[in-house]
Amino acid sequence: MFIAEIISVGTELLLGEITDTNAVFLANELKARGVVLHHKNTVGDNLQRVADTIRKALERSDLVILGGGLGPTDDDLTREGIALVLGETPEVNQDLLNHLESMYTSKGRTMPQSNTKQAWLIPSAISLDNPIGTAPGWMVQKDGKIIVAMPGPPQEMKRMWKEQVLPRLDLPERALYHVTLHTSGIGESNIADLLGDLTLQNSPSVATYARKHGVDVRVAHMADSLEEARQGAAATEAIVREKLAKFIYGQDSDTLESVALKKLQERKETLAVFEAFTAGALAQKLGRHPRVKGVLSSGDHGIQVDLGLTPRTLSEEGEDSVNAAIELARGIQDRLGATYGLATVGNLETHECHVALVTDTEHKTATLNWVGTPDQLIERTSNAALMLLYRTLKGEAQ
Repeated sequence: MFIAEIISVGTELLLGEITDTNAVFLANELKARGVVLHHKNTVGDNLQRVADTIRKALERSDLVILGGGLGPTDDDLTREGIALVLGETPEVNQDLLNHLESMYTSKGRTMPQSNTKQAWLIPSAISLDNPIGTAPGWMVQKDGKIIVAMPGPPQEMKRMWKEQVLPRLDLPERALYHVTLHTSGIGESNIADLLGDLTLQNSPSVATYARKHGVDVRVAHMADSLEEARQGAAATEAIVREKLAKFIYGQDSDTLESVALKKLQERKETLAVFEAFTAGALAQKLGRHPRVKGVLSSGDHGIQVDLGLTPRTLSEEGEDSVNAAIELARGIQDRLGATYGLATVGNLETHECHVALVTDTEHKTATLNWVGTPDQLIERTSNAALMLLYRTLKGEAQ
């Protein structure tokens, strides 16, 4: 098995002052080519720690990719780290130095002395061209291992990866099949109970991830071709789909709003929404879809009563009751002449929230009661509203 490891170098990355998008990009690039990635590391600008991280990566991986630390200053230590691990001494490469000096000369400037460091090479390394920056990359192939070092600026790194690194890598021909199933209305621990030992197997692998929109379940398998990988994962994927069928609403790029709006479009029906609790979250998700006749958001009792909330419900059951949600859904449906009326109500102190979906002949509701910040409660309630709509449009019983 060919294993890769990514090392991001820079104290600003370690301390969270910059988001490490390079590692995300590289992980996706490796995944797309069937390369197994077991570790990603971030290390600050300290020579010994950079060297130790490289040394440990070489012990367990075939390909070690470093990003950052190739600048001209004293705290750019990737070159020194590689050289220390390999026991080699960097020397100025005259061709690289001439190239750097010509870059400055062509702009009418004199190259700072510190940039000389970017012309360093060790005997076992080749340089990787960087046509849009001053930091060339390094590539070392030694003792069956490969080390690649690329500059930190994302545009420079991505171009160097595609133009300089990939053509030089003799990657094994392996393919990864993976699918991410999106669920709603069930917690991660409940999913783990339903899946049982499936999450313990290595391949096909089954993993769960808690997200803002619900819990994702990823099934993945690697083989010599994509079709072999797909077939190898088929039985496991079928079991996962069967066990979680009630809660799965989509996969990969699907979102709750996209699948609900797609169903609404297919049925040629319309939707009107009143958000007494979710404060525009549904409006943001639904956008200006032609099947959405309108989304109104207000916590004003006068507006709510004008829309359909009865004074009796308001005084006896409260603005955050189930009946309030039903009456508001009915009111917005009538006012905008839509097939469906959808409404949200809730209470930040009790954490109890309700959604209601009405048609001319019936209504359905869903209730949430769980801990969380106001933002979390709003997100969960808007998701519950979309899930109620989606299941209704699919003809599923609640």
